[in-house]
Amino acid sequence: MRDSLVLPISESESLIISSDNSGGIGLKENDFVRVPYEIVGYYSFRVAVMECLSVGGNPLSVVLHNFCGDEAWEGLSRGVKQGLAELAMDFPITGSTETNMPLLQSALGLIVIGKRRNGREKQQNHPRKISLIGRPLVGEDVLKQQEWVAPLSLYKSLCELEGVEALPVGSKGIAYEWRQLDRSGEGVPAYISNIVDIEKSSGPSTCFLLAYPIHLEEEIKRQAGPLLVGEE
Repeated sequence: MRDSLVLPISESESLIISSDNSGGIGLKENDFVRVPYEIVGYYSFRVAVMECLSVGGNPLSVVLHNFCGDEAWEGLSRGVKQGLAELAMDFPITGSTETNMPLLQSALGLIVIGKRRNGREKQQNHPRKISLIGRPLVGEDVLKQQEWVAPLSLYKSLCELEGVEALPVGSKGIAYEWRQLDRSGEGVPAYISNIVDIEKSSGPSTCFLLAYPIHLEEEIKRQAGPLLVGEE
């Protein structure tokens, strides 16, 4: 099951609405994880745009719901722009800031709005393999283990391959998302579960699953390099 909302708006196009939120992450005294708002904006954008791309959407705009305070807007926007640069995209950012009622902790909601031509749904009717790219990270581990965060540019490149289906891993973990792609029902193979915790949250989608035709395996290995977790 995808987290994006797909709304047909004509015979030829559908609107794609993808979202993410975060709380207790920022620069307020009571935040659980203290990081610059640029990082908060980047990772929230990352989750939402990956969801949009996973269903074949073409992102068109970003909406920020900022409860971190007026001073946080610039940093949040810079984070989104960093993600846009990684994707070689440029589209408008809008939104609103709560300034009447200051909160004790940072909070952010983010929406990516895109479009998709009807008929671009990913159809998988041939033998395929599922792989994990990146590692599941959350909280301070995201900053400490940057080398295991799958780049947005890599995700976009792999999404564009013919016959490939990508699925970002979120807070429900690898095992949950694996079931959305796995027709065999065999579950996550041992060569992956022996390396990473398949139940661990990957809240900011630092890793993703990729289902692809067997003939693309060497190309996937070439592009993903050491981020491709485990081998049979």
